[in-house]
Amino acid sequence: MTVEGRYTNIFDTHAHYTDPAFDADRDELLAALPAAGVRYVMLAGCDDRDGEANPQLAARYDWMYASSGIHPTRLRHAEPGWLDRLAQRFERYPKLIALGEIGLDYHRNRKDIEEQKDCFRRQLELARDLDLPVILHIREALGDAIEILRHYRPRGVAHCFSWAPEVARELTDMGLYLGIGGALTFENARKVVDSMKVLPLDRMVLETDCPYLAPVPHRGERCDSRMIAVTAERAAAIRGIDTQQLIDQCCENAKVLYGIA
Repeated sequence: MTVEGRYTNIFDTHAHYTDPAFDADRDELLAALPAAGVRYVMLAGCDDRDGEANPQLAARYDWMYASSGIHPTRLRHAEPGWLDRLAQRFERYPKLIALGEIGLDYHRNRKDIEEQKDCFRRQLELARDLDLPVILHIREALGDAIEILRHYRPRGVAHCFSWAPEVARELTDMGLYLGIGGALTFENARKVVDSMKVLPLDRMVLETDCPYLAPVPHRGERCDSRMIAVTAERAAAIRGIDTQQLIDQCCENAKVLYGIA
């Protein structure tokens, strides 16, 4: 048996199954996930399109949930009234249980930094008003993001965590969870490996970001939730604990994070 399928109770806390990369075989793939040990999936939202598509897909599967938000790199394409539409969406779709992914991303564009900060703050305020956890996307903007997070102190998860132990400590001290994905298996993953050694196990959740960020040895392939098993084995080896034990703990953490009974 491959690594994928050896474990149960897997919670993929960050997936993009409404992405066109899954158009050819979405239903077949999703139907196969429970038998491969996947117990829950959270669909992460980036814009109005998947803000509508995610909860509609989640409604078809008892084990799937959804989030909605405006990703910082999609802000330039957001139509006027996006915040009102976002707020109203949570009234219409009961399986929308988180706001995100939201945050700051200075990787490709530093011309709209103030607009990104404003968008981030407005969504954090909405999450506070609606009492929702947030899914955070932070790329090459850590200092500004932490400054804003210190002010709002949201419940939520720092998606695709890849920073050093001191950042892990600061974020978890705020009460945030850290999303650990395929990057943990990459050759240049020194910082996140160092963080994994000290990260409190009750502050860790597992994710894929599928169809992106497939772990080694699947680099270059389309990622899906079954590949979390590879990441979990790497995390468990770093911590010196049993892989299923780590998966079980991460599942319970994610249920607390998202308020799933």
